Amino acid sequence: MIQVQPYRPQEFIDFTKEENVRAYQDALAKVRKELLGKHYPLIIDGQEVDTAEKLTSLNPTNTDEVVGTTAKATIQDAENALQGAWKAFESWKKWDMDARARILLKAAAILKRRRLEANALMSIEVGKNYAEADVEIAEAIDFLEYYARSAMKYAHFGAAETHWYEGEENGLMYIPLGVGVSISPWNFPGAIFLGMAAAPIVAGNCVIVKPAEDAGLIAGFMVDIMREAGLPDGVLQFLPGKGAEVGDYLVKHAQTRFITFTGSRAVGLNINAEAAKTQPGQKWIKRVIMELGGKDALIVDESADLDVAVTAAVQGAFGFNGQKCSAMSRLIVVDSIYDELAAKFVERAQTLKMGTGEENANVTAVVNQMSHDKIKGYLEIAPQEGKVLLGGEAPSEHDGKPGYYVQPTIVGDVKRDARLAQEEIFGPVVSMIRARDWQDALDIANATEYGLTGGVISNNREHLEQARREFEVGNLYFNRKITGAIVGVQPFGGYNMSGTDSKAGGPDYLANFMQLKTVTERW
Repeated sequence: MIQVQPYRPQEFIDFTKEENVRAYQDALAKVRKELLGKHYPLIIDGQEVDTAEKLTSLNPTNTDEVVGTTAKATIQDAENALQGAWKAFESWKKWDMDARARILLKAAAILKRRRLEANALMSIEVGKNYAEADVEIAEAIDFLEYYARSAMKYAHFGAAETHWYEGEENGLMYIPLGVGVSISPWNFPGAIFLGMAAAPIVAGNCVIVKPAEDAGLIAGFMVDIMREAGLPDGVLQFLPGKGAEVGDYLVKHAQTRFITFTGSRAVGLNINAEAAKTQPGQKWIKRVIMELGGKDALIVDESADLDVAVTAAVQGAFGFNGQKCSAMSRLIVVDSIYDELAAKFVERAQTLKMGTGEENANVTAVVNQMSHDKIKGYLEIAPQEGKVLLGGEAPSEHDGKPGYYVQPTIVGDVKRDARLAQEEIFGPVVSMIRARDWQDALDIANATEYGLTGGVISNNREHLEQARREFEVGNLYFNRKITGAIVGVQPFGGYNMSGTDSKAGGPDYLANFMQLKTVTERW
């Protein structure tokens, strides 16, 4: 067995220290010199494959700037990747779990050395500021480290408990599923992309990764690290392309064994429906693991420390411009303190600086034109559904440069059943909802089809314990922000329409990508 220290999450870089800021800015200069404009081809069976068409990634804070390009996979490329992955699976599934885990540990070591470069690329390609980018790359490292260690408990025959029976040897063995497809999002293009790939790989599967079109360079950067760490050809097939084309083809394919997806509810439900249809020649029920977003609420009751509440609300709502499935988009406040908290929340949010990730602004641009247009649509209905207390506009430029900017927006006195209170916006827009009392606030929080994250700011123990039992979310936080789950500390995933509650970064996550075989020998 590999001798490694117990798992510990990575510490975050302290950007209140000037030397760390200078180091980050040096990394930005290095990335601009060495990576900006880079092209990433497909990787099929370890070979670089280019295509006639390309996908172009733009800097969302300055859309005149091309960050780089990737190849755009065709249906034939998807077929080739699938067949190549099954061929690689024949040998990969026979590797010892320790040997597979070593690759993840080496990849983690490489990423630690290149952490600031990865951070800087994140700031340029998706607009994350210093802290948001660093937290994500720390999470990516954590996924590699945690899943490598998690693999150890599945390594041997008999690792799962069975009971003794006279005259026989009985045991359970974990075996990998086969070949799957991973369809990852643009909002965590390093951590989620890498975590969704590393987990099935260390369990002995081969994976076709289809990254988000808006973050192809970050994905290519991560694939390079996995290859440098010694991953055999064919185990990880890199297939940037259009989801409606290659993603759909692979989801429906009879030889796809599992699908892991993080993204929108609409796309996820379609994937689930298509995966449930048995195709000619298919010999298994496809396994689907998915996380589909949320309409996440923070409740503040009359016993709360309002300074704690405001800090949690600002961090949870406006971190990375609200582009997190866990972001606080509903602030539910009991009537007796509603007006006071609203004033404090607006006052704090007014101090947020808008700009670029490279400038380390608090609020940058949203990722693309589609997101910008969608959020603008909600801003247009905001005055009809409540009172706009802050923001409400989506300028198409900042400091003379074109970008997908949206002002931090707070809409007060939104009704619990309004569109702003029910539909996932995925931007820096918060609906404040006035509740009669604590029970009404909890009822409002649960009055949505989602169930991802939620929180309560309260010093009332009875309220906290009731929320522990009755608040319908997969990740529940008390007296802190509702974003920022740490691998191995707060396993992440929701239920209801928020996904399959697979709990990424949790003790049983790898089991999603294995099946159990009972073996009995009579002596």
